[in-house]
Amino acid sequence: MAAAAAAATATAAAAPEWATKEPCLMGIDEAGRGPVLGPMVYGCMYCARSYHDTLATLSFADSKTLKEEQREELFESLKMNSSIGWEVDVICSKVLSAKMLKRTKINLNEISHNSAMGLVRKAIDSGVLLTEVYIDTVGDPEKYRVKLTEKFPGIKFVVAKKADSLYPVVSGASIVAKVTRDRALRNWVFDETAQNMHMNTGSGYPGDPNTIQWLKDHKHPVFGFPTLVRFSWGTCTAYFKNGVEVTWESDEVDEDAAGYGSAKRQVTLSSLGFTGFKRKSEEIESSGKGRCKFFQARKLELIRKFQ
Repeated sequence: MAAAAAAATATAAAAPEWATKEPCLMGIDEAGRGPVLGPMVYGCMYCARSYHDTLATLSFADSKTLKEEQREELFESLKMNSSIGWEVDVICSKVLSAKMLKRTKINLNEISHNSAMGLVRKAIDSGVLLTEVYIDTVGDPEKYRVKLTEKFPGIKFVVAKKADSLYPVVSGASIVAKVTRDRALRNWVFDETAQNMHMNTGSGYPGDPNTIQWLKDHKHPVFGFPTLVRFSWGTCTAYFKNGVEVTWESDEVDEDAAGYGSAKRQVTLSSLGFTGFKRKSEEIESSGKGRCKFFQARKLELIRKFQ
């Protein structure tokens, strides 16, 4: 997916000279937060504060109110505009699900916050003289504003609901994010090699009958879904009920046992949420004691550092 997304959109250039000399304002917005398919994309657009009035005349609007052709035209025009800078962060389905299902879970709001803050940090590190940021809220606007201000104390943050319809610089960011996601899906190349796979996915939202049918057609009883799917979404849970149970031999250290004693048992994965087991120390893994016989028989060692 990461390769497909990279191919779907050009990489933004380094900060233009004007952005390093004049106070700048930035807008941030996302596309694809709700769908069960495809990446979530965060986009930003920035310009000099002195250019703001001109920006308001360029017909940028909330991307959801525009037709695809209009969004494409506006995106191409802003890319050609030497007074505007932009950047994207494409978070693929596999990464979203992995973060949301890991032992220390990262929820979608936190993923969103981190992506937005990453765009701000990237702009600053590239030399943009950033003084104001306007952003569509995720969660409580005031709490989000405080979080951003604590992270970047020298910048004024305006966090608001429907910011993409209130501030032209956020409207521009909305177009950047939406067009990038649309292109990523349009140019999607499956990693999987199963037959009869297609991209007639509908909108990608859980309530779309076409999307539901696509999920039914592309589920696999052992391997689950293609990497296009955010398998951590509750929408996918129902499809796992008739899946094939896979039993793995796993090592679990008995917390009450002395020394490096271990107790092996069979573990059945009843869902796509993977559960690990605690060890007393990393030395158990590196020594091979208590490890699965698959590794012991092949004299495989755990390597943490490479020359």
